[in-house]
Parts: sequence; C-alpha cells; structure tokens
Amino acid sequence: MSTELKVTNKKENKFNLITTLAKYSVPILFTIICIICIIVSKLPLPYIAMELVSRLDRNLFLVIALIIPVLAGMGLNFAVVIGAIAGQIGLMTIKVFDIGGVPGLALAFVIATPFAILFGYGVGKILNKTKGREMITSLILGYFANGLYQLVFLLFIGTIIPVKNPELVLAGGIGFKNAMELDLIKYALDNIINVPIMGIKIPVFTFILVALLCVFNQFIVKTKLGQNFRALGQDIHIADVAGINVDKTRIIAMIISIVLAAWGQIIFLQNIGTMQTYTAHEQVGMFAVAALVIGGATVTKATIGQAIIGTILFHTLFSLSPAAGKNLFGDAQIGEYFRSFIAYGVIAMSLFLHAWQKNVAARNKEKLG
Repeated sequence: MSTELKVTNKKENKFNLITTLAKYSVPILFTIICIICIIVSKLPLPYIAMELVSRLDRNLFLVIALIIPVLAGMGLNFAVVIGAIAGQIGLMTIKVFDIGGVPGLALAFVIATPFAILFGYGVGKILNKTKGREMITSLILGYFANGLYQLVFLLFIGTIIPVKNPELVLAGGIGFKNAMELDLIKYALDNIINVPIMGIKIPVFTFILVALLCVFNQFIVKTKLGQNFRALGQDIHIADVAGINVDKTRIIAMIISIVLAAWGQIIFLQNIGTMQTYTAHEQVGMFAVAALVIGGATVTKATIGQAIIGTILFHTLFSLSPAAGKNLFGDAQIGEYFRSFIAYGVIAMSLFLHAWQKNVAARNKEKLG
C-alpha cells in the first residue's frame, strides 16, 4: 500500500508541477524574453526604470479597464477603442475652448463620460446579439467606430460643427488637423503629486487613481452586480435560469469598461502631450489586450495582478525591443519591425499558449483519472 501511495503522490506532484507551469507559461515565457532584451539592448537600468514608470503611468488604467467584461464572460474587449474615442472627444472639446490645466482636464473627463456611456450601451446591445462571438464583434465595431469618427472630424468640423480656429482645422477650413498639441493639459494629472525618487519622477497622483480603480474592481466583485458578472462568466445559461437579467448585466459590464477606457485614454494623452487626431485610438485595444494576456489572463479569467504584471512585461518588452533588435541584427529599421512583431505576435502566441494549457490540463486529468 505504501508503494502504491508513493506512486500516487509522485503522479499528483508531477501533475501539480505541469499544471502550475502550464498556468503561468505565458508570463514565464515573456519574463525570460524581457531578461534577454534587457541584456541584448545594453541600455542602462535607470533609463529602463524611467521608461517603465512612464509607460505604467500611461497604460495601466487602460489595461485594468478590460477586466470586468472578462469577468462577465464577454472575453477580451477590443471595443475599448470606442472608449478611447470618447476620451478624445473630451480632449478636443477643451482644446477648441482653450481650457487648460487641472480644470480643463476635469472638464475633459466630464465631457467624455456621457459619450462613453452612450457608446458602451450601444456596444453592449450589439454584443447581446452576437453572444459567443464577442471578441471578433468588438474588434470589428472598433473599425466601424473609427470610420464614423473620421467622418465626423474630417467632414463635419467646419461645416455642420463650426470651428474657426486656424491652429486646429485644416487649411481648407474643414476637418481637424492630423495632430493636436495638448500643452495646455500636459502632465496636468501627473504633476498634482510628483515625487522624484533616485532621479525618476513618480506620478503619485496618477498611481493613486489606478489604485482606486483596483479598489473599485475588488469592491464591485463583492456586490450583487459583481456576483452576477461572475455567474455570467461561469455559465450564461445557468445565470439566465437563476433569474439574472443577462442582457442588462452584460450592457452594464460594457458601459463600465468603455467609460474606464475613455478616462484611461485621457490619462494616456495628458502624459504624451500630443494627440494624433485620427490614429491615437487605433492601437489602444490591441496593446491593452496584449498586456493583459501576457500577464496570464485568458478569455475567461483576468485579475488585477495579471493586468499589472502583464503591463510591466509588455511595456518593458515594447520599450526595449527596438534597441535589442538593432543590436541583434545591426539595423535600426529591423529593430522597429521587431517592435511591431512583438505588439501583434504576442496576442496570437498568448492565445495559442492558452489553448495549449487547456489541452495539457485535459490530458493530465485523463491520466490521473
């Protein structure tokens, strides 16, 4: 009996080790890649730390905005692009009226919020018609919204919407210029509380907002609404039988995500100080999703810890990849291609590894069974 027990324990230990490695394979893999990039890039550690703090400041809020739809069983929400558009509408409005500083930034948040709620409601209604295909639908909705956005701000500005400021509109008087300087609100949020540590400026207030968002996410999970989200994420049909208003709950989840994405885009652009009018929002969904899945999140499960780890890994990789590519291949342009490869390839690889994890878990269950 003792020999059989040892064999059983050995099998269980082996299964636990394989399961653990499979579960954390994505962050482990990209941690290794990050270490290689740090070595190959030959960049000084203080510079890497400064870049990482800056990128966390810009991007962490946007990545955390993805969590609630995953919790509600709606997958990775590529429609955060539409939330980013709402944020940009707020910023363009304060730019037109030339309102800067903290009041201007606060007004941008206020203006963006009703647009984000409206967009979130519309996206939620459409996704309710395409249950089980939310990710591809939200991706296509982002492209569709981008077309409408360009129609409004290229054609309607200067015709239907009167804007006469020559600094903002194109030479013909119709349509906004391709780029807008946001000097009037640059670092408006970051500089509220800005503490230098070892030569690196830490935007404490921005990170306080991120911490409050984390607290909000933790709080909402414990409420009845949060329990409804979890029930939907586990099994939408059982949730429906249990009396949960499935469609309404999914719309609420989407509204929350889109509103947070709008705020996240404002935080991002106030740090950059320049807005590419027609392209600033395009990569928001792709980069945020990439960061989340690198942290170990899947289409069915995402946590705050995974969002933070993923953002650190993705943006470390993203900032170092051009220098690493240049040192490896001897060509700066190849370094830029390497960055693009990382940005897009990481999602495909992460989803592939997610599928592999499920297969490993299924095979090990069969062996133990």
